[in-house]
Amino acid sequence: MNYNLEERTAVFSENLINFLRKNQKDVVTIPLVNQCLRAGTSIGANYMEANGGSSKKDFKNKIYICKKEGKETTYWLRLIVKVIDKKELIDECKKLLQEAHELTLIFSKIAGSCSE
Repeated sequence: MNYNLEERTAVFSENLINFLRKNQKDVVTIPLVNQCLRAGTSIGANYMEANGGSSKKDFKNKIYICKKEGKETTYWLRLIVKVIDKKELIDECKKLLQEAHELTLIFSKIAGSCSE
């Protein structure tokens, strides 16, 4: 298990990009993929910004954004898994869905500790 969140979120983004490139492109999947790509890759970007934050308030704000983007990514992956036509992609999507959920839980915990 990788506890380096900068690395973990970067690997998640890389895996998400690779997965999304494999999906069929049609009127339904294109908007889902675009939204998922934006939300999923912003988790790590916002975490990097949080670590370079200028204040505790800035850190807290970026962590909340990580949490929010994790939840949004989970939503888009949930929809994408319903329109995938290849079994191997369904399995890959479910793994990404699990990782997005875990990242959301991690950032929820960090956000909770920021408000104490």
